[in-house]
Amino acid sequence: MTIATIGIICALLTMLSWGIGDFLIQRSTRKFGNWETLFLITFFGAIVLLPFTFSKISTFLQIGGAPFWIIIIASATMLVAAITEFESLRIGKISIVEPIWSMEIPVSVFLAFVILRERLSVAVIVLIVALLTGLILLSAKEKGRFKKMLFEKGAVVALLGAILMGSTNFFVGWGARETDPLMVNFVMNVILLVISGGFLIIKGKFFKTFSDLKQNTKPLLIMMILDNGAWIAFAYAMIYAPIGIAVALSESYIIIAVMLGIFVNKETLQGHQKIGLVVAIISAVILAILAT
Repeated sequence: MTIATIGIICALLTMLSWGIGDFLIQRSTRKFGNWETLFLITFFGAIVLLPFTFSKISTFLQIGGAPFWIIIIASATMLVAAITEFESLRIGKISIVEPIWSMEIPVSVFLAFVILRERLSVAVIVLIVALLTGLILLSAKEKGRFKKMLFEKGAVVALLGAILMGSTNFFVGWGARETDPLMVNFVMNVILLVISGGFLIIKGKFFKTFSDLKQNTKPLLIMMILDNGAWIAFAYAMIYAPIGIAVALSESYIIIAVMLGIFVNKETLQGHQKIGLVVAIISAVILAILAT
């Protein structure tokens, strides 16, 4: 198995985990709030990753320079991006939010090109554009809403979140290359855990969070596992594959969400969604083959 193949497998695992995880995050933000959801996810991630990163913590704190600050910037960007995207899920419709979130892909590709000089072939760029187009068509349930999508509730917040999360994707990939994927995720989880935990303490909701976890253990545990697993797999994908390709495939999780809706909930697709599904799947498959 080649290194590139490992990267593509990690990207596909990320796609699968995010496809299910975002649905659970939306339910959690609407029921418990943005900060409580963020705290639970990062609390789980920090605890699980601690045994694997404990011996590297002192080295990371002493390393300084670019690797240290890249991860700090990734953590800060992640904090704002996560709260922004959680808020867009809480106040908006997922059918409006998800097409806008696809803009994470060009943001990550642009930063990888400008900062790391990561160049993609014309064929790969065409496939990424086709994939992006397919995802937008697929996730927009009502064709007539394309023109006024940005005027829908939560749309502007979703666009801001997409720009911030696209930046986060890039910095996570860069940080993983400078250190290692587990350390990047551990540091990010710890920083976000401290900030979100402090916010909950100030608001007097800290102990309520653990009470909610106890009463809703199964769905919240699945959410925490999937989201953390996705970010770990995503960081590994960024090491073994070009950032642009890894992001494009990982962000194709909308395909998983739609397929679940078809086979589990017996949902039907409109004409433009069927076209989007075919374009997205074909683009993703060819992109994965080219990358390996």
